[in-house]
Amino acid sequence: FFGRGSFNSDRTILVNGRILDFRKAVIATGGIPALVRMQGLEELYEQTKRGGARINPLVMTHQTFFNMTIMPTRLAIIGPGVIGMELGQAMQRLGSNVTIFGRSGRVLSREDEDLSNLVRKQLENDGVSFRLHVMEYISIRTTGKVFKNGLPELSMRIKEAGNMEFVEREIKIDGLLFAVGRKPHVTGLGLNEAGINCDERTGLVVNNKLQTTNPRVYGVGDCCSKFKFTHVADFMGRMVVRNALFFGSAKMSDLLIPHATFTTPEIASVGLYEDDLDDKGIAYKVFEKSFSDNDRAICDSATTGMVRIRVDAKTDKILGASIVGAGAGNLISEVTLAMQSGTGLAKLASVIHPYPTTGETVRQTGDLYNKTRMTSSVRQILRGIIKVHRYK
Repeated sequence: FFGRGSFNSDRTILVNGRILDFRKAVIATGGIPALVRMQGLEELYEQTKRGGARINPLVMTHQTFFNMTIMPTRLAIIGPGVIGMELGQAMQRLGSNVTIFGRSGRVLSREDEDLSNLVRKQLENDGVSFRLHVMEYISIRTTGKVFKNGLPELSMRIKEAGNMEFVEREIKIDGLLFAVGRKPHVTGLGLNEAGINCDERTGLVVNNKLQTTNPRVYGVGDCCSKFKFTHVADFMGRMVVRNALFFGSAKMSDLLIPHATFTTPEIASVGLYEDDLDDKGIAYKVFEKSFSDNDRAICDSATTGMVRIRVDAKTDKILGASIVGAGAGNLISEVTLAMQSGTGLAKLASVIHPYPTTGETVRQTGDLYNKTRMTSSVRQILRGIIKVHRYK
């Protein structure tokens, strides 16, 4: 059945005037782009969506970005997260003058700051500018002028932190991209009629098995998850099929979720960060190996970055990992598999990797862990063994 659907009871859905009974149902309505409050924004954004093939004026989200038919001369991006950094670097390299705006003073706030700064430095080398201390996005409007590319000039006013004061500034641009995240798309579904609780900010209320407050109805993807990634929605869908149709007991909390940002260099992580471990009071050790010591990275002139693995302080159990560098999104999968299978960092050191590959850096991080097991007592025993063999 194709058409707009909404619940009209806890067991029925209304689709194009027809009532459908169900035993199990899944809500997978996804998310929609989030915007910031700014005077004049809503009108320009609606005008952009009505603009057809030629977006004019150019006010975009990640959903409309790829409808663009004219390259902006000056592109402003609000949001220094994954989407903002990926598209910002791409547009700068394609010829736009890109400025990325944010409030927190840093980029990719989910990642370790020193690693995310390696990505920021590369974008700055590419020519991207950053203004990361914005206090308020005040307004945006057309000025009546037109750039040489035919796009109208936009005037965006912001208030940002200066030296001991707040400064109001005007920025002239011909393109604006909002990359401040996504919010759940949960309106107009008749959720109250079905007994389904939701929050406009966090989405559907679901339990660990992804059941809503109506146990016959499940939620999947951006409409109910804080992990707004395609690969997470995929596995949530698999989980719901098992739980709803085959009496499964799969739990969301059992999913180990890696993620990656596809800038140059890439940055990828899985598991717990140091801040998470500190908050939980978990003792840990950190082992890291730089790509500057890796022969493949040297040959490829891609030595920026490192592998960083966090392990339990008393064992080699991997608690989390972050990788920044070329191919980080691929490399993180090996660590994810190790964590999923309970393989410790010490055992990773015994996995033979082809030479020369950047994957060797993961193995060499295991070597660093094994060196810490060489206590003074072990050293004395080894010296004794060597002496015995020397005099044989």
